[in-house]
Amino acid sequence: MEAGAPYGVKPTGPSDIRRIEGGIFNWGADMTYEHNAFELGLERLVDFGLADEASISIAAYRRIKEKDVSRHIAGVTFDGEPFPALNNTKWPASAAPGGDAVGKVTSAIYSPRLRQNIGYCWLPSAMAAEGTRLSVETEWGTRTATVTPMPFVDPEKRIPVG
Repeated sequence: MEAGAPYGVKPTGPSDIRRIEGGIFNWGADMTYEHNAFELGLERLVDFGLADEASISIAAYRRIKEKDVSRHIAGVTFDGEPFPALNNTKWPASAAPGGDAVGKVTSAIYSPRLRQNIGYCWLPSAMAAEGTRLSVETEWGTRTATVTPMPFVDPEKRIPVG
C-alpha cells in the first residue's frame, strides 16, 4: 500500500468484463462448494492418476465421472441494449418467456470488445448445448439468451503476449 500510494495504485478485484470474456468463474457468485469440476467444464484439471488414498475427493470424482452430472454452467450471450452494470442478483432463466425457471444466470455484463452482453448460466445438462435459447428475467427487462462456447474471447490466452 505504501509503495503504491505515490502513484495512486490501490488493490482491486479482477475486471468483471475481462474475467467473463475469458471464462473465469468467481467463487461465491458463479460457483460454490456445491459444484464440481465436471459441472464447471474443468474436468481436465482432475488428476485421475492419483490413488484414492492420495485425496479425499478423487474417489468422489471417479463416481461422478461414471454417473455424469445433471447440470452445467454455460456461457450465454444476450440480445438487446447493453447492460448498464454487472447483475446484482441471480436471474431466472426459462425455456420460454413466462415459463418455469430451469436455470439461473450468475454473472452477466456488457462486453465493449464483443459489443454484446455476455454471462454464465447454470442449466440442466440437456439444455447446456450450444445454440439453446432461453428467456431471462433481468433487472432491465426480459432478454433472450443463447448458449455460447466459453471463453468468449482469447481461447488460446494470447492477449497478454506482447
